[in-house]
This record gives sequence, structure tokens and C-alpha cells, in this order.
Amino acid sequence: MLTPAEELGLSGMAVAGRVRKAFQQIPESELVALMKRIRDQSFARHLIYLRDGEPDAVRVLACPITALPDQLAYIHYVSQTIMNALKRLPELYFQDFTVRDMLRLTPGEEKWLWECWGPSVRESNPVFGRLDAMIDFVSPMWKDSMRFVEPNLSGIGGLHLVPTAEHIVADVVLPELRRHDHQLQLEACPDIRDLLMQEVLDHAQAIARPLENLCFVEPKYAGSGPDEQEALAQFYHDRYGMRLMHADPAELVLDKGEVYYEGARVDLAYRDYPVSDLLDLEREGINIEPMRLLFQQNRMISSITAELDQKSCWEVLSDPQLTTKYFTADERQIFRRHVLWTRLLCDRRTLLPDGQAADLLDYARRERETLVLKPNRAYGGDGVWIGPGQTQSEWESALERALADPERWVVQQLAGIPVREFPVLGPDDTIHEEPFYTVMGFAPSKYGLAILGRASQKQVVNVAQRGGMCVVMIGHPVKQPWGQGLQEPEDFSPMI
Repeated sequence: MLTPAEELGLSGMAVAGRVRKAFQQIPESELVALMKRIRDQSFARHLIYLRDGEPDAVRVLACPITALPDQLAYIHYVSQTIMNALKRLPELYFQDFTVRDMLRLTPGEEKWLWECWGPSVRESNPVFGRLDAMIDFVSPMWKDSMRFVEPNLSGIGGLHLVPTAEHIVADVVLPELRRHDHQLQLEACPDIRDLLMQEVLDHAQAIARPLENLCFVEPKYAGSGPDEQEALAQFYHDRYGMRLMHADPAELVLDKGEVYYEGARVDLAYRDYPVSDLLDLEREGINIEPMRLLFQQNRMISSITAELDQKSCWEVLSDPQLTTKYFTADERQIFRRHVLWTRLLCDRRTLLPDGQAADLLDYARRERETLVLKPNRAYGGDGVWIGPGQTQSEWESALERALADPERWVVQQLAGIPVREFPVLGPDDTIHEEPFYTVMGFAPSKYGLAILGRASQKQVVNVAQRGGMCVVMIGHPVKQPWGQGLQEPEDFSPMI
């Protein structure tokens, strides 16, 4: 007997199979033209990643990944549960020294946390983040395959890239798929830009703040990262009639209790800037008081809560001694099933994945094949050591360097990374299939779930590491009213 979840996984496999079959029926000459159109549309729609100031079109893989509505509903529930738990971390940080050591901040960062956390943030805590995870949508064991790797609680990137990639695939690829299978029912996931704006509007109402100007605070002149500012500004102006400003922290001005950018008042701000970088600016003589005020008045998204964005958050959620103390039985069940066992690397005893207490360093050295080593607060895929890809001597050397590093590292259970084959256009204009690792980024809100799908031929999957984007679309199973194995009449119209 199959469980309902296994039946759902098999149903998802059937939908994915139809998509793949329809894609394979596109003649090669047409497929070459289609993939060139995708590349051209990436440039035309400004799907760009800046690398040292130079624009580079983000690769969009042509064949979409499909997920069923019931699968996305479960993922949304799990992601929201984890995100709500992460929003509580400041309270745990203040009251529990064990949590404080796991999420240790520098004295300067901790000072900001104490100064900017208050009743307003406790009552309305705006965090719009992304949770990176592995999942195999087409496996009968798809629920068990969903394992969360790390949180990204602020400045998550992809606000323009994700929906643009989805629209390119919808405009260029879907008509061809439907031409070869008229019953395919695919649709895009919720637009991450709309989910963010709903959070912004709700928060403005919660703090009774009029909202005319929304400011994205970013390292404007860094020359690296997604180039999304102008396209986002145009989208929000056209859709919401709102002015979207982009400012570097150094460009903000404080005047009579208000923050301004180029003479315009900042009502709320969305940030891609950690407090650690603000403290660096302050040491350079730059006035960062406007940013401090936005945090203190709870006018910043994500709130000061996002300063606890570390991979060691997963230790808080995977340590039974802490979860039993602070979280409900339902939350603990989700953490056990979907949050990867993670521990800060140091010489100590801890509870291992099997629930037994043992020496962490002995375990880390012995279980290389099942572990990953990561810098606790780095991002972009930098510095990740995947145990099975190292020799034992390389692994032990990496552990020793991590132990000696003043920046802390974590060891984490190794999760299986799904591998899918995607068609690739070669330099000689021929199509061939190549395997790609795929990782999902789930951005949940109470209004829906957006998905950033990434693919790479390296096991460290990140757009910053020259990975590509794989679009996830909602697939609806085709109903078979004529019975399994019976041919449908020519004029049969599928139910919508």
C-alpha cells in the first residue's frame, strides 16, 4: 500500500514525464531556435548578474521543473513554520546563554540587536527571507527528500531574476510544449515581487506609517551581484504606483527624526546590508545613524532579527534539548524531518544525529562521507567542503584549518542533491543533455510561496558561482475520465 504522499510523488512523476515527453518532441532545429530565444530574452529583459562590473546574462535552463499544488502547499506550511521559528531567535538570544553562544555576534552587532529590538518589532517582525533546501519533486519519497540547508533572512536577491526567468519560460517554452501536448496544465508560482510588496504594505499598516516611498538599501557601487534595481523600480511604479528608490547607506540623510534620500522621505526600507558592513562604514567615518533610526523605528525589512542569520541557526532547531524547551511538538516534528543536523565545529560533546552524546571532533573526522564543512556566516557558496569529495587527509586538514580560524565553522549532515538532465545548446548549435545539480530557495509569506530554482554542474549550487536558473512551475495532473488505458476522443477538452 502506498501512502498518500507516495501516491502524490508518483502523480508528480507522471506530470514531469509528460513535460519531458513534450519537450523531446520539439524538432532539434526548432529547439535550437527556442534556446537562442531564451538567451536573447535574458539580455532583453535584463536577466543580468554583474561580475566585477561586467554584465553577464544568467543562464535559464529551458525545460521547467514541475511541482504539484499539494506539494507546494506542504512546502509552504513547512517553510512558514521554520521562518516563524527563526523570527523568535532574538528572544531566545536574550534569555538563553546557550543560544547566545550558538549565534554569537560581535560586540558592535550585539549592541545594535539590544538597541533595535523592542515591543514594536516583537509585535510586528518583518522578515522576508529565503530558505535553501534540497527536494526531489518527482520521487515517491519527495517529503523525506526535502532537507533545509541554511537560512537567508535579508537581501535575498532574485527579486527580479526569479519572475523574469519564469516569464521567459512561460512565453517561449510553454507554447511549444502545449503544441505537442495540448492537455498540459502549467502555471507560474506566485511572483516574489508581489509577495514582498504585500509584506511591505501589511507592515506599513501595522506600524501606522503612510507609505509613498520605499527605499532599497544596498551596496550600490559594489559592482557584483544581481543587477535588478532599475527593473524593480519600474515594476513597482507600474503595478503599485509607488516610488522605489535605491540608496547606498552613505547616501541617506537624517533630518528632524526622518530619513531622506535625495530630498525624498524614506517611509520604509528593504535592505541588502548587514549590520557588520554598516559598522565597517562607520569606522570609515560614514554616518550610519539614518540606518540605526530605521531599525529602531521598525521601518526596516528585514528587521534586526536578520542579524542572527547564521548556519548555526540550524543547531538551535536540531538540538533536542533546546527544541523541547522552546518549541511545540508540531514544530519539533517538522525540524526533525526537514532541518539538517548542524553543529558549530569545536572541541565538545554534543548530541549526534542518532540522538547519542559523543565527541563532536571524533565524529566529524570519522564521518567524512556523511558531512559537509561550511563557514558559519559566509554566503555565495564560498568555502564549502563536501566530505565525500575529499580524501581523508584533505578533510582532516580542512577541519584543522576551520578549528584555527577566528571565524566559526559548522559541520552539517550531507543531503542528497537531486540531479536532473537538461538540454544544453553547444557552441556548434547542437543540442545535448547534461546533468545538473538542483537546489531550491523557498521564500514564504502568508500570501504564498515563491521558489528560486538554481542548477549547476558543481555540487555547490549558486548563481554567484556561475550556476543557472531552473524554473519551477505548478503542474496539474491530467484527469482521465475515460479510464486508465482508454484512448480519449479527439475533441476531448481537459478540465481546468
